[in-house]
Amino acid sequence: MLTESAPAKLNLTLNIRGRRADGYHELSSLVAFASCGDSLSVTPADAFFLSVSGPFSGSLEGDNLVARVIAAATTLKPRLRTGTFHLEKRLPVAAGLGGGSSDAAAAIRLLRRLNPDHSAAIDWLDLARNLGADVPVCLAGRAAQMTGLGEQVAPLAAFPRLWAVLANPGVPVSTAAVFRELAAGSVPPGDHIDAVPPFSDVSALLAHLAGSGNDLEAPALRLCPVVADVLAALAAVPNVALTRMSGSGATCFGLFLSQSDAAAGCRRLAAQCPTWWVVEAELS
Repeated sequence: MLTESAPAKLNLTLNIRGRRADGYHELSSLVAFASCGDSLSVTPADAFFLSVSGPFSGSLEGDNLVARVIAAATTLKPRLRTGTFHLEKRLPVAAGLGGGSSDAAAAIRLLRRLNPDHSAAIDWLDLARNLGADVPVCLAGRAAQMTGLGEQVAPLAAFPRLWAVLANPGVPVSTAAVFRELAAGSVPPGDHIDAVPPFSDVSALLAHLAGSGNDLEAPALRLCPVVADVLAALAAVPNVALTRMSGSGATCFGLFLSQSDAAAGCRRLAAQCPTWWVVEAELS
């Protein structure tokens, strides 16, 4: 059996540059990955099968991205080995954590490992781009700057050690609904996006984050007011350096300079809000 982790994706910044003529939005986002997430395993077999378990397995609806990965890859290369996949769903669904995209990226990595003799015959990055804007950065699996629709990924040369407390109030938020609520102008013609520099220390990173935010936070708050409660609860945790909503919500996070402060903050928040999903994680 082969196993891959599918870590939670955090949008440390998320700036919407504008709405394109085709209706999609271009963005610039600094992304990091948490040490918590889903897990995907596969046992080689003659046919594809997917089972799901875990605390959030009951929240999954419709077409699963893992199944879409297998269908797309075997269409390109019918003789690819697949097998019996099992997804352990530990991340809340529709939570702004890129859970489905990270699961898809884990499926791609497993297919590569299952098919070393056929791996070069498939453009895995192109396959990832066709599955969703977040899948390429999840395939990279490290701190990076996303641009375009999210499919353009530039990994950071350096990222300082940092910890976070993630909190979700148990209310799903539709990404499509948040974007519909967003009042965005058209993409500026010829607008240039400066590359994010490597952050060799936490101070430089926090200074950069302080100068940017999440443009989806305001529309998400209008659709899901409890996000304000999550941000306020995180802001009240001792020694928190910065608080922000991730993606289109409703998950929010607080950043900490030490693991001990993050662990203490996680315990405090979990005790105060026992119905919320609250975890502590290291970022990379």
